[in-house]
Amino acid sequence: MSTRVGVVGLGAMGGPIAGHLVAAGVPTTVLDVDERAVSALVERGATAAAAPSGLGKCDVVLVVVPSDDDVLAVCEAGLLDAMRPGSVLVVSASVRPETCAALAERAGDVHVLDAALTGGVRGAEAGQVNLLVGGDEEVLDRVRPVLEPWTVAVHHLGPLGSGQVAKTMNNLCHWAQVAVVQEALLLGQRLGVEPAKARAALLHGPARSGTLAEIEKMRLTWWRKDIDNARAMAASVEHPLPLTEQVYRMMPGITVDRIAAIIDGRDPDRG
Repeated sequence: MSTRVGVVGLGAMGGPIAGHLVAAGVPTTVLDVDERAVSALVERGATAAAAPSGLGKCDVVLVVVPSDDDVLAVCEAGLLDAMRPGSVLVVSASVRPETCAALAERAGDVHVLDAALTGGVRGAEAGQVNLLVGGDEEVLDRVRPVLEPWTVAVHHLGPLGSGQVAKTMNNLCHWAQVAVVQEALLLGQRLGVEPAKARAALLHGPARSGTLAEIEKMRLTWWRKDIDNARAMAASVEHPLPLTEQVYRMMPGITVDRIAAIIDGRDPDRG
């Protein structure tokens, strides 16, 4: 493949994504503050960039960093100035739509897509990311070949920022499920039903979900940021989120260890 791809951010999601690109024979340039993550991919065939400006020859640049501030910092640290007219910046981070709009205004002749990731770390490792995209659909179609090695599905949702809205919808469903799954399994346990058996039964009915199936394997780390983003989006259209607010109050008491204990048949509150 002749399309050159840059990946900024080689963490839990970006590292596997870059690995799938390299394995697919895509010329891949990587950038991260973690030298070990960079070296591991260079050993597999990637090229290292010393700074954001070093990605200027790439046709497509994926930015896979944690926050709005991180995305803006990378882009303003020489990335956008180095990218060629007609190249494509793909923001694969959970950010607010206004961040995408600000980047598009700053980008000039560089195309910007927001492409939010769903499927979690295991999805990234398996090359099974579900991608939620906002922006020019013709630009998306042009870059689809370099998305295929690491995605299971690519959905175009609408104008720039739409992918982030859809990701926030996904996050609201996910965190609400996390809260209610813990609540339901613990209730069943205290009424004498083994949580592991109950879960197996529920997975054959309408309660079936990825969250119910794999909840004890999930990191449960980004709920605060995800819900804060949802709050900001909802406030912009004066839309109340009463259930989300209840989930926000519950989440500090929900941990992977606690959920694992419940599924193992131990009551985390009663020893």
